[in-house]
Amino acid sequence: MIDKKTFATVAAALVVAGSALSAHAETSFIANSFYDAEHPLSKFGYVEWAKTVKEISGGDLNPQVYTGSVLLAPRASLQGARDNIANVANIAAVYTPSELPVANAVQELGFNYSDPLTTIFAVADFSMHNKDQLKEWADNGIVYLGAYATPPYILFCSKPVTTLEDIKGKRIRTAGSSVSKWVEEVGGIPVNVPSSEMYTGLERGTLDCATNAANDLIDRSLWEVAPYTTELPTGMYWSGPEWGYNAGFWAGLTTTQRQQLMDATAHAMSNMIVNYLARSEEALVEAKEKGNQIAQPSPELMASVEAFRSKVLGDVYTVAEQKYGVADGKALIDDFRATYTKWEGLLKNVDRSNIDALTAIASKNIYGTLDPATYGIK
Repeated sequence: MIDKKTFATVAAALVVAGSALSAHAETSFIANSFYDAEHPLSKFGYVEWAKTVKEISGGDLNPQVYTGSVLLAPRASLQGARDNIANVANIAAVYTPSELPVANAVQELGFNYSDPLTTIFAVADFSMHNKDQLKEWADNGIVYLGAYATPPYILFCSKPVTTLEDIKGKRIRTAGSSVSKWVEEVGGIPVNVPSSEMYTGLERGTLDCATNAANDLIDRSLWEVAPYTTELPTGMYWSGPEWGYNAGFWAGLTTTQRQQLMDATAHAMSNMIVNYLARSEEALVEAKEKGNQIAQPSPELMASVEAFRSKVLGDVYTVAEQKYGVADGKALIDDFRATYTKWEGLLKNVDRSNIDALTAIASKNIYGTLDPATYGIK
């Protein structure tokens, strides 16, 4: 019989051995978000996601998170993930339209939607099941694992812009896509620069306005350089993965690890969008308290947006084919629209603030349809 002292010694040795084995088995990897650490797409999409990944994997998967542009600038995210500089990164497809034409063709519909909660799940579902979109990810060495969706972008300006006359001649930061066409139609000048350059552009006067989600009034301190906000909905953005994995890295993971990352992503998407929407609402209140003047658009300005939405729907098949080179624009766009309608139904009676309920729906209807043994593996 082993005495208590010997038992304690053996037990301690087993703990040490177990710890060494865990450390040896741990898969550390680099995860990059080009947004600042407090931005919802970094805070909830990467910083908190990393904690969830560690928890679900029992410490086996250990993401090393980089935020901001220290590792990869926005326009370099696709190449950085493709070249395995980051094993996983958020990738805004609007910055690389020639490499990601399918994602950008679908983003042309961004002006026409205004529900980020439905959008984030519909985009993830579409992006992981549509054959043309899947081929595009594969051709770029990327495995798509989850979506982002912004709240509707609104106007932050150095001077009041609430009417059609006000907007004429204004240099307005856009992120490409159909919103740039609308800006041109109403007499403005679209300027396609990354969101990280909005503050300096407004501060130096190279921009008169910027379009982005309301949280940036506080999270990026835009209230300091843009004292006038107009709640004019100028579309939403979702193109490209929030989590785009290097294909070689993904293939090197075990089936269990891939499943764990799918589980973590289902939760992270739900957590991220609920908090992103809440943060945007809070930011409007905070900005107003700081003296920011928040106004509604004139009826004529709003009417121009609504008219442009109708025009986009009429032209989107042709734009997909002629501008982006999609072989069958109608099939692609109609598949996305059908997927969106599907998710309107799935979320119809769900508590939109219940992260666990949303996670369960995403797990069942998106990730539950994928085989972690084969998804993303050539």
